[in-house]
Amino acid sequence: MKLLILSSLIGASCAFAPSTQNRVTSLLRSSEETGTPAVTEEPFIFPDLNGESSSMPAAAAVASINGWTADASKPCYGLPGSVAPTGYFDPLGFCQTGMSLNDVKRYREAEVQHGRVAMLASLGYFAGEAISGPFTISGPANDQLQQMPPAAFAFLTIVIGAAELKRATIGWVEPDLGSWTKTLWTLRDGYYPGDLGFDPLGLKPTDAREFANMQTKELQNGRLAMLGVAGMCAQELVNHKTIMATIDFYQKVYSGINPYDVPM
Repeated sequence: MKLLILSSLIGASCAFAPSTQNRVTSLLRSSEETGTPAVTEEPFIFPDLNGESSSMPAAAAVASINGWTADASKPCYGLPGSVAPTGYFDPLGFCQTGMSLNDVKRYREAEVQHGRVAMLASLGYFAGEAISGPFTISGPANDQLQQMPPAAFAFLTIVIGAAELKRATIGWVEPDLGSWTKTLWTLRDGYYPGDLGFDPLGLKPTDAREFANMQTKELQNGRLAMLGVAGMCAQELVNHKTIMATIDFYQKVYSGINPYDVPM
């Protein structure tokens, strides 16, 4: 348990470490001041995964979004998210060569949103178990949802459904019953995966490279959170104890104290 906590802290710290062009293999190519890439006869020069330079015709460039221009010659079309030492890590081939841009953006959208939910859930596990919530809800986080009154559960369901519907209207093309193959699961051309326009604190960078670095940090923390929440959920399914109760249990074990020894 101590090793798990230590590795989680190290992973979170590394995710917020400054990124450089040599470490992030899919840095964004900055656009012109006008926000749109210039189309010239000269090719763009960019580094590939091996650190070597290659080129593609500038005419193949499309409109940039948040400073990112889809590049079919790069893994994941050049979307940020790769860091040292693994670099572009995709052993199962979810974004293998030949996939359409829409499919890659859709997978990235799912990854970003699941990462955000997992980061909230990881905080919710500790906060929900440490603080006595409304409706006398208590115990392991896995068992708290079914303790909600039916009215509160219905309200929560409506709120989640409304948020998902709003996200769908922002990022997805409206389905056309007469052309399912062209509109089903299709993201808007000008939509950047995960960018819902919700930024109350004004944290979104305007510079393309800074945006790519922040996006990479968010992805790394979201990936760590997804693994962490899966571990906490599995742990509570096994022993039906809260996270802190489990930590206290193993602290007694490592200290030579019998955790089952209840003083009379």
